[in-house]
Amino acid sequence: VQLVESGGGLVQAGGSLRLSCATSGFTFLVYDMGWFRQAPGKEREFVAAINRRGDRSDYADFVKRRFTISRDNAQNTVYLQMNSLKPEDTALYYCGRGPSTGTLLGRNTDEYDYWGQGTQVTVSS
Repeated sequence: VQLVESGGGLVQAGGSLRLSCATSGFTFLVYDMGWFRQAPGKEREFVAAINRRGDRSDYADFVKRRFTISRDNAQNTVYLQMNSLKPEDTALYYCGRGPSTGTLLGRNTDEYDYWGQGTQVTVSS
């Protein structure tokens, strides 16, 4: 199982970035997927999750109406479109593989069993 994030970088406040998470080694379309982030000195926190079919998603309150999660099951890839970025969005962003059963989208790190190495997002003021 491999998850590889990309698309991070340095952007000014109000700007946009699109993160990608390319996966391999498992049947992508049977797993929920999620994005989390971790700032220095803080715990990893939930950002967004999407179900297997890609028709249902969940977001942390602090990113609603700014970020959009999506997936392409043909490309085994999950995306995070981030708009109206703020300095407090600065963090290392990780994608994780969620459950393959159930209907609730996970918000806890222990509901995800594989993680990528992360991609750094830095938002300057």
